[in-house]
Amino acid sequence: MSGIDPSATIHPMAVVEDGARIGAGCTVGPFATIGPEVSLGANVTVKPHAHVTGWTDVGEGCTVFSFASVGEVPQDLKYAGERTRLLVGRNCRIRENATLHCGTEQGGGITRVGENCLVMAGAHVGHDAQVGNNVILANYAGVAGHVVIEDNVIVGALSGIHQFVRIGEGAIIGGVSRVTHDVMPFGMVANNDGTLNGLNLIGLKRRGMARDDIAALRAAYRTLADRDVPLVEAAQTLADSAESEAVRKLAAFFTDTSGRSFLRPQ
Repeated sequence: MSGIDPSATIHPMAVVEDGARIGAGCTVGPFATIGPEVSLGANVTVKPHAHVTGWTDVGEGCTVFSFASVGEVPQDLKYAGERTRLLVGRNCRIRENATLHCGTEQGGGITRVGENCLVMAGAHVGHDAQVGNNVILANYAGVAGHVVIEDNVIVGALSGIHQFVRIGEGAIIGGVSRVTHDVMPFGMVANNDGTLNGLNLIGLKRRGMARDDIAALRAAYRTLADRDVPLVEAAQTLADSAESEAVRKLAAFFTDTSGRSFLRPQ
């Protein structure tokens, strides 16, 4: 079985197919299965009964827990066996029964999960999703196909993110939420009806955002909440006048679109 680093530990009851690349210091537990196009970076741990398949790269330092399924074909009826990919960044933890699927040809062909992500038990990352760094998907959160989740986002347990939705940087989605519209950076969705409930102030403080930037975001939020001004027009005004980098990020989010409408500040 070429491609296995001599320092890797492969349990004799694991199945590692020919062609798989297993990096230095990796551990593959009993009854785990590793497909022929899988690449595991250095010091990856695949626990017993985990399943890693497809054209899948798992970054160094990741742990794939028991009964997780990583790299299977997408849940898309249009999928006809095209060779598509899943890329998982460094130092991710993929917990029990989580599912991460490869992309589709129509969606760009690649599903990405960034670095330092925690995908909790039973959570799902659908085909062609683009998940940033330092993202937490809590237990049984569902990320549908083509979703974009930017850095430092938390999605609460049992929440569902509709296909093509964008979740902006630093946002938080409360548990059991139904999100069908784009969520602005640093926003907070705390109700299960998927409405915007303010800024993720606790998250901003934990990340060490400067008080001046937080104050600027509060003012920007009030500007965007003004129903007398169209949302995109209000965002453009902010983009033209903002001195805060955080506000510029917020404003830029509204100049792009996923095809879904935006959740507007209340």
